[in-house]
Amino acid sequence: MTDYLAAAMAMLGPAQNRYANPAAWDRLHAELDIRMPTDYQTLVDAYAPIQLNGHLYLHHPATERWNLGQDIRDTVLAWSEVSWDDLDPDEDPRLLCGLTELSFGTRNGLWPIAGTDRGETIFLVAEHETAHWLLVEDGEGGWERYDMSFAEWLYRYLIGEDMAGPNSSAFYPGPVQLRRLPMTADERPEPWSGPDRGM
Repeated sequence: MTDYLAAAMAMLGPAQNRYANPAAWDRLHAELDIRMPTDYQTLVDAYAPIQLNGHLYLHHPATERWNLGQDIRDTVLAWSEVSWDDLDPDEDPRLLCGLTELSFGTRNGLWPIAGTDRGETIFLVAEHETAHWLLVEDGEGGWERYDMSFAEWLYRYLIGEDMAGPNSSAFYPGPVQLRRLPMTADERPEPWSGPDRGM
């Protein structure tokens, strides 16, 4: 069985852990009243705030800019204003989730944990403390369910699988491209490459 956390980190390179801060996670968990999965926390601590392969953004709970808690709150607010009763059944995430009601930022609701500059939003579905899965909205009203950990989703995303619905691949051959996000108005994004991965 593949260790997807180790496999994803092998493609991203050595962990930076620039902002790793257990207290920041404790505050976020207390505020949200859920716990983020361990693999997700490990990846965020290791690399975030970052942009991966020119599209995927990961934020961090311990930073003022690119703050994960603020991003979750803002995204939850925006999605909570959507009217779900007027949707075509093919575009209704409630059917995909098997839910009678859809909520964002609630104990059994959807939690936005990552996003892309292509409009895709990756949601954590935290119905049970030990059984998380992901729901991805493609930016155009299409939804896909992925019964896997975030580490597995990220690994598959980085190797070029369709991880936001059909024809959504964002594959780039060669090393993964990472871009550290600026933490002040004067800083510039800092790009670098992961190790060679033979792709």
